[in-house]
Amino acid sequence: MNILYLDCSMGAAGDMLTAALLELLPNPEDVLQQLNSLGLPGVHFTRETSVKCGITGTHMSVTIHGQEEESLDHSHQHHHDHCHAPDQEHSHGEHHHDHAPHHDHDTPHTHSHGSHTHTSLEDIRHIVLGLPNLPPQVKENAMAVYELLAQAEGHAHGMPVTQIHFHEVGTMDAIADIVAVCLLMDRLAPDQVVVSPIHVGSGQVRCAHGILPVPAPATAFLLTDVPIYGGEIAGELCTPTGAALLKHFATRFGSMPVMRPRAVGYGMGKKDFPAANCIRAMLGDAQEETDGVLELSCNVDDMTPEQIGFAMEHLLGQGALDVYTVPIGMKKSRPGTLICVLCRSEDRQKMVEQLFQHTTTLGIREARYQRYVLHRTFTTLDTPYGPVRRKDSSGYGVSRSKYEYEDLARIAGDQNLSLEVLLALLRKD
Repeated sequence: MNILYLDCSMGAAGDMLTAALLELLPNPEDVLQQLNSLGLPGVHFTRETSVKCGITGTHMSVTIHGQEEESLDHSHQHHHDHCHAPDQEHSHGEHHHDHAPHHDHDTPHTHSHGSHTHTSLEDIRHIVLGLPNLPPQVKENAMAVYELLAQAEGHAHGMPVTQIHFHEVGTMDAIADIVAVCLLMDRLAPDQVVVSPIHVGSGQVRCAHGILPVPAPATAFLLTDVPIYGGEIAGELCTPTGAALLKHFATRFGSMPVMRPRAVGYGMGKKDFPAANCIRAMLGDAQEETDGVLELSCNVDDMTPEQIGFAMEHLLGQGALDVYTVPIGMKKSRPGTLICVLCRSEDRQKMVEQLFQHTTTLGIREARYQRYVLHRTFTTLDTPYGPVRRKDSSGYGVSRSKYEYEDLARIAGDQNLSLEVLLALLRKD
């Protein structure tokens, strides 16, 4: 199974993700040429070598009409809604990544306000969907990321998404970052994306609205249900763009899985910190999963079906991995039942006690097995009929998904539908 692990111990920003993913590919110059031929107006990508704390990696420079957009940490002469660290001169990358909206306009078009213009989500959609050389799946992912950003900004400012407008200062640069990451993810095509807990920085950021805590409100909203931490480095390490990209692509968040890396990439920010200012990406083969289980079994010939059913349900409720029965013939030609309980080693004593308590057996056999298992994750889907849990399984060259029966049965009963009809409706939606 192809797995991508992203180490975000120094946060995340769009340009850093682009650079780290680019380093994973065997032909980065070909991909760089593809990025520069996408048709983004005035945008040019340049790959630069960068060294942080003795580690050599790549910094991705994006210029718009020949000029790199200036970090707002370097110039305080304009007042935007973009956030930057107060009384500090360092930034995570060279160009800013916070796209906080302007919200004093009523129409979903590009607006002028003095010397600055603001771009709506529909304007951005027009730009992205109009790129002739961008694959459809990449366009879809890029817009999904931007919609996450718009939802976060709308929540932070108490506004509907349709009224969110992004400052043109940073718009093309942000679109470039998002499109580039989406294109690279399409090229790499990982089966799973595992993201480490995210270092968000600490302290405060100054916005046009005032001084706000780190992470900024939009970033904090995007990182809901994601493991994050602050640390001692002052400043905003995780930008809204970085947070939205990670939230969209991550299969799960957690520690590095057992894997055999084939390539390692370092995407560098512009500024220097006490720790290497980079994202590390590792692409490789996940170790196929195995685990050890115990099988506890016994034969009974003097229990009713109701008693056996009760014992099975009780064992499952106490943590058994599985309980099953097999009809058998016993001594004196009596029909009987073989009861088998699969459990983890640490649950052995409890399962033995429960078997003796809820069955009539006088003895229990134990066997140890090594089983091969697919990696399993659960996703709760919002459907027109209510929330439905889906189990996704992958590994050993296969992947499959299945809706949880309990949720299907509940909805089918509420809606007076058969399971077959409900499944057809869910697949259609």
